Amino acid sequence: MVLCALRRQLVRSSSRCGTWARLLQRQSSGCVYSSIHGFNQEEIREKLQAFPGGSVDLLKQDSGVAVLTINNPSRMNAFSGSMMVDLEERVSQLEDWTDGKGLIVQGAAETFCSGSDLNAVRAISNPQDGMKMCMFMQNALTRLLRLPLISVALVEGRALGGGAELTTACDFRLMASGSEIQFVHKHMGLVPGWGGAARLVRVVGSQNALKLLGGAVKVDPEVGLHIGLADGVLEANQEAEGADAFLQQAENWLNRYTKGPSPVIQAVKKVVLSGRELPLSEALRTEKDVFGTVWGGPANLQALASNSKHK
Repeated sequence: MVLCALRRQLVRSSSRCGTWARLLQRQSSGCVYSSIHGFNQEEIREKLQAFPGGSVDLLKQDSGVAVLTINNPSRMNAFSGSMMVDLEERVSQLEDWTDGKGLIVQGAAETFCSGSDLNAVRAISNPQDGMKMCMFMQNALTRLLRLPLISVALVEGRALGGGAELTTACDFRLMASGSEIQFVHKHMGLVPGWGGAARLVRVVGSQNALKLLGGAVKVDPEVGLHIGLADGVLEANQEAEGADAFLQQAENWLNRYTKGPSPVIQAVKKVVLSGRELPLSEALRTEKDVFGTVWGGPANLQALASNSKHK
């Protein structure tokens, strides 16, 4: 369905649900669902706002790396309804961040996220509202993954259910020592609904995804590295103690991929994104278009003048 949306080169859809060409012209990446699917974003936003609690906080740094914090410690950083709306709004802000290069997604108070707040889930337990929430979160997390920023999930403590799904909406995952990722949906009589299953298959392959979902397997850092769910393990550092110790390590890890001018880093993300989501012929045309945005640009001319290719 994602590819179908991307191929509609001439079809106009609702706000932030445009074509791939618009993705290249704007930071907005397009959604999976719009009004043609019976999805009314303002209606579900209003319904979700009726279940407040916690927040999703965004800090944009001068380095070009932003930190997105899931902040609801009393509920193990579970998403309330208003936090789902917060997330969508923060993604919109990041789509418009022209100087951005990277993003770290973390949870507050040394835990990542335990999925949906069950109070909100119980209140919208009918299938119709559940499907609307599903579409809302799939849109938000798809847009998060399609940001022209290189993103990493910093997993401290536990990432459960929807929290596990959130990790797959990032390009990379770093697991702190003692952390755990678990797709517990089966225990709730569910399957992932925020796009986590589809993304998980792309990250670890169908066989491993079936094991993680069917067995509700607890993935520790060692297993995460083995199956490719984790891209690195962060150990407690006595020289960098405190609440931000793992965050600093994550920033250092991400810096190797975000070092350089923001237009170039964003272009890198865009060509990789097109290669991942589009058929080869369309991905090649997209790569050509993105190449044209940086060829002869300031970074390219400076590199040519300094002969940096051979440094």
